[in-house]
Amino acid sequence: MLPTLDEVVSLLKAEDDVVFSLPVMAVLAQRFRLPTLDPAEFPEMVRIQIEKALPFSPEEVTTDFELIEQNETESVISAIAVRNEQLAEIAAPLLERGFIPRQVTVYAAQRATTHAPEGRALLIYPEGEMFVSAVTENGKVSLTRTLDSVEPEHLKMELPQLALSAELQGISASFPNVLLDETCYELRETVQGILDSHAELVGVETPPASTTLNLLPESWRQRRSRLARRGEWRKRFIRAGGAYIGLLFLCLVYLIYVRLEIGRVNRLSTRDNPQTEFVRATEATWKALAPAIDSRYYPVEILLHLFESLPSPDVRITAYNQSARQISVDGEANSAALAYQFADKVKKNPGLQVFQFDMVAPRILPNDHAQFRLEGKPR
Repeated sequence: MLPTLDEVVSLLKAEDDVVFSLPVMAVLAQRFRLPTLDPAEFPEMVRIQIEKALPFSPEEVTTDFELIEQNETESVISAIAVRNEQLAEIAAPLLERGFIPRQVTVYAAQRATTHAPEGRALLIYPEGEMFVSAVTENGKVSLTRTLDSVEPEHLKMELPQLALSAELQGISASFPNVLLDETCYELRETVQGILDSHAELVGVETPPASTTLNLLPESWRQRRSRLARRGEWRKRFIRAGGAYIGLLFLCLVYLIYVRLEIGRVNRLSTRDNPQTEFVRATEATWKALAPAIDSRYYPVEILLHLFESLPSPDVRITAYNQSARQISVDGEANSAALAYQFADKVKKNPGLQVFQFDMVAPRILPNDHAQFRLEGKPR
């Protein structure tokens, strides 16, 4: 237990979810009886009643309520209000360090929900240097008072006045549950004598029960939402940065791997250079000897296949030339179509596939015959 909020804030971490509990001296608690309405209209009716009871404008305060009990005709509610300016002063250590609470509630409501969730109860406990008394119904705060002193003589005046105030608000002054904080154990007999009820000692809640009461101002909600979005974007940037760094690392690893692989290939290439040069020289020799030892390059064989490719007697070969690197066939056809037909058959002839043939456009003679030249190069 730390004595100041500044010391508490110093222990908080950015990801902590904060619930801020107010002392009763900072809030105004009011008990209302309202007709039971349509649930959709009920919050608006409560808001109007609270605004009537407050000495401040609606913009200066934040309010919330809890339902104590309800039947078909009547609803009893506990309404709590806090001035935004006072709330900001109390929570200044939190706000200055960027901590926006998820919920702002009342400590008396948390203690009531924890120790007396059903029925009526009277709580007496210290808040800072002061003692407070709170009347609760079904875990909801109905009436609160601060006690200037806990001396027996003072309690004999204060507690009956509290009971009378409760009666005026329609709350029975008989308290089935009287709860004293364990630090007030010396007051037990005094309180029992005044109220004629058994007093039970209760300790500090760790943690206290949650309540639906939330006095978080709208401006704080918006700021919390902005901080949440900013935190989400920060997480996204961190994840993106991590992914980018990971990608750079993988690229670096891949680059190192590629350089090592290139080095290995270069070493293998250097080792195999003599064999490679021998294969290249042998291949060049065989290519040079191919026209002499490969029957597919024999002029007689080539001419035989050329004549096999003639489409008709109207196509005539007039000249044939062959060197080690190419062959050329000059001819004349009765028409350009026959010349093209001949060239096509030459290209498709199985015996001439070792050559790649090309033919330029035939030259048309005065008698409409077509002179052509077909050139072939080894593949």
